[in-house]
Amino acid sequence: MSSTSPPSVSHRTRWMRWTFLLLMTAALSLTVPACTTGVNPVSGNTRAMGYSWEQELQLGKQADQQIQQQFGVYESEELQRYVDRIAQDVLAVSHMRRPDTPDKFRNAEFTFRVLDSEVINAFALPGGYVYVTRGLLAHLNNEAQLAVVLGHEIAHVAARHASQQAGRQQLTQLGVLGAGVAGGLAFGGETARSIMGLGGQAAQLFSLKYSRENERESDRLGVEYAVKAGYEASEGADFFTTLKRKRDQSGQSIPSWQSTHPDPGERETSIVRLAQEWQGRVAEPANEIDQGPYYNAIARIILGKNPRQGFTEDNTFYHPDLRFSFPYPAGWQVINQPRQVAVVEPDQSAYVTFSFSQEDSPRAAATAFAGQEGLTTVDRSSTSINGLNAERLLVSGKTQQGGEVRALSYFIAYDDNVYRFTGITTSQRYNQYESEFERTMRGFDQLRDPAKLNVEPARIAIRDADTRRAFSQFVEPSRLPKEMNSEDLAILNQVELQQTIERGQPLKLPN
Repeated sequence: MSSTSPPSVSHRTRWMRWTFLLLMTAALSLTVPACTTGVNPVSGNTRAMGYSWEQELQLGKQADQQIQQQFGVYESEELQRYVDRIAQDVLAVSHMRRPDTPDKFRNAEFTFRVLDSEVINAFALPGGYVYVTRGLLAHLNNEAQLAVVLGHEIAHVAARHASQQAGRQQLTQLGVLGAGVAGGLAFGGETARSIMGLGGQAAQLFSLKYSRENERESDRLGVEYAVKAGYEASEGADFFTTLKRKRDQSGQSIPSWQSTHPDPGERETSIVRLAQEWQGRVAEPANEIDQGPYYNAIARIILGKNPRQGFTEDNTFYHPDLRFSFPYPAGWQVINQPRQVAVVEPDQSAYVTFSFSQEDSPRAAATAFAGQEGLTTVDRSSTSINGLNAERLLVSGKTQQGGEVRALSYFIAYDDNVYRFTGITTSQRYNQYESEFERTMRGFDQLRDPAKLNVEPARIAIRDADTRRAFSQFVEPSRLPKEMNSEDLAILNQVELQQTIERGQPLKLPN
């Protein structure tokens, strides 16, 4: 949870209502875009599209604001400039910047952002918005790999894949924990979970899943663009090896035919083949790898989760920057986001969310929440929680499927903010979870423990190997973030744990 100030009143109201509906398991109904015809800048052909190019520009702009608010932008202007420079070089040789491309595409501005997430992911929105996470940057080894990833995402925009898919499929319901990021390079389910609470246009765009052919086309174009920008694109294969190792490590291996993304192992082979083909088709050598400049750029980047934004220990959530803590039920999953914290019961039959309220007092916050359409107040009272002024509110409501739910909320004034807890479950199971809700919410308190207040994130340090030895001998477990192990660090460096490291070889190690 970010320590930045709450968003505007209008956004907070929309966000609060959207989150409440999500956690009541009521799905968001999305409107099917009207089909139109449009030019594909890659092929030059006219085909059915879900949106006009002008609509894509507007949709991307709207969703970009939601992405920034939901995920958070990584605070490093230097790293942002570095990524943008490479991205602009790759964009310059793409179909979006070629002389025969129609002006409306060629003049479109692209925006590249580094998101503050440890998840390994990159994705694009229509109209020229491309995102890479700090987790992805940490797992890349050089500029050439980054160029391939950026080329892949630029290709999704250039080929108008989102608009193609919108023209083909009817948008379906968005589940409680959100849909996966369409067209991204994400590994595992963390990204799907991380967009819980993402509403409006961004949610609609994320529910579009690219076809496998879309993904393969973006792989082909990504390699082409990287080679034409002067990079040794075959380096990209090593990154897909990283994805394969992360997948295998977590036991989430699935047959490639069950996913819209080609299997990472398949992509390892195809990337090398495509790079070799394009190497023979360009006039100038494309052999830039540029590990040194890349390592300089990512030195000091946060490694793993940032505990300053909240962490868990012994069934307690701590937030050092905002100086509070609260307990949560054993076995429940904590999902920490820039705008909220969600605590989810194992079978997803109950949830507790914690977030900012826009109102300036607990009483006003409770009144605003209770006034939402479709909610009925069951009980309300003023109270005190660990010496802090608070308001308790119990409401009932209906899901879109006709079921009845109950939501217990506490609104707590602390340190110039008003915070809101909300626990939600069906009316039939409310008595089962009420004590868990109460214990979590009434456990909110000021954080005073210096050890928790002064915790700092691990950061990447680039160090040259001082002698020839196995990579495992460079690992200092005490320096690793608590969610990482030695194998994770080996994967981060794109080496095997027992692989021999030569003297002078640069390594990414926790500081």
